[in-house]
Amino acid sequence: MASARKFSVQLWAGRLPRVVRFAEHCWLVICDGDRTDRWEVWQYPNQSPQSWGHLHRNMLPAFGWIRDSRRYFLHEFVDKDAEAIAERLVSSPKEYPWCDRYHYVPGPNSNTYIQWCLQDRYRLGVRAIGRGFARW
Repeated sequence: MASARKFSVQLWAGRLPRVVRFAEHCWLVICDGDRTDRWEVWQYPNQSPQSWGHLHRNMLPAFGWIRDSRRYFLHEFVDKDAEAIAERLVSSPKEYPWCDRYHYVPGPNSNTYIQWCLQDRYRLGVRAIGRGFARW
């Protein structure tokens, strides 16, 4: 995990199992002292107490992943970038246009959401299918 900071937003990714193992699912974690909040879009709606359609907060442990699939840290945002991304995450249940829509390809999907949150601050890689579904 990245260095411990008082406030940051971390970008994580995990490889998907089986047939789509070349693809990755990305999520963001707001780290505020000892508190973490994981934000992501999942293919199934309403899977946790804090869900807005396909958008979920803390559905999975902040740095956990599924089965034995590989997960990895991609980037840490600090200072003004972290604050702006965190604000976008917290407002996303009202602002994200595809909370009630999910399509593996071309999107909107989990990576569409993450790229929407990050805007031009970071470009997801080619394994993040759906990253280019729409401009923010």
